[in-house]
Amino acid sequence: MSKPKVFVTRVIADKGLDLVKDFCELDLWQEELPPSRAELLKRVRGVEGILSLLTDKIDGEVMDAAGAQLKVISNHAVGFDNIDVQAATVRKIPVGNTPDVLTDATADFAFALMMAAGRRIVEGDRYVREGKWKTWGPMLLLGTEMKGATLGLVGFGRIGKAVARRALGFDMRVIYYDPSESKSDPNVKATSVDFETLLKESDFISLHIPLTPDTYHLIDSEALSKMKPTAVLVNTARGPVVDLEALYEALKFKRIFGAGLDVTEPEPLPVDHPVLTLDNIVIVPHIASASKVTRDKMAWMAAQNLIAGLKGEHLPNCVNPEVYAK
Repeated sequence: MSKPKVFVTRVIADKGLDLVKDFCELDLWQEELPPSRAELLKRVRGVEGILSLLTDKIDGEVMDAAGAQLKVISNHAVGFDNIDVQAATVRKIPVGNTPDVLTDATADFAFALMMAAGRRIVEGDRYVREGKWKTWGPMLLLGTEMKGATLGLVGFGRIGKAVARRALGFDMRVIYYDPSESKSDPNVKATSVDFETLLKESDFISLHIPLTPDTYHLIDSEALSKMKPTAVLVNTARGPVVDLEALYEALKFKRIFGAGLDVTEPEPLPVDHPVLTLDNIVIVPHIASASKVTRDKMAWMAAQNLIAGLKGEHLPNCVNPEVYAK
């Protein structure tokens, strides 16, 4: 009996890749950069399953290029804004993702960015490497105190709640804004506020929302103008949630204290982007979930979704379960 043919758009951890190799006839894109649009359309022809990354735009054109035999799309990510889920649903194709698995790694990293930007750690490292460190000084590289500060969370899902729990160790006051929340969580010490209150009262603002038409450039020049001049903004969600040009202006003219970005718009960020000339921002290459344990789990879950779909079974984690309605 022949194995189902699948296309995996990048090398993932062996924990998941080995499962795919055992069950499927695998076409694996092994380059560091993702496949081009033309290459993607070519490689999906005739496949029954696609295991994609957030860098791959999987829309109706890709689905149709694959053919009517396409049974499943498994995204190696929690977010799925790179996939046209509506187009998949119309074609009765289940779409899988990897929820929960990166909650703790991302929450840890959000705090790492808060501390790096607030306490000017990267700036201090550069200061030493550039030979500027001549002596200890009482006014050298003064940063923002975390203990007792107000932490504002935009989005209060699993990751937002995990960040709130970590804030207890710093005796922080936690407030949050999440219009999609149906009921508060009594197990997490945090107070719901409106968006404007969060902007005005927070010393640190951490973003934990999906990218949607409503959240695109949610943090724009108007939002930044309402923040404290001592505030630090952190984004581990999606790059386009923040208007990077507006953030550049706010940081350049010291309208806010600093920022820490795991994600940007665009990705990767061009090396000549003006924001990279600033000292009061820390930017890393989308690595909030990049712990070995987390990436192993993500790969395993993505493989499980893929294989379930190929078998005609319900995906363990499906973002469009309506495809199973009779």
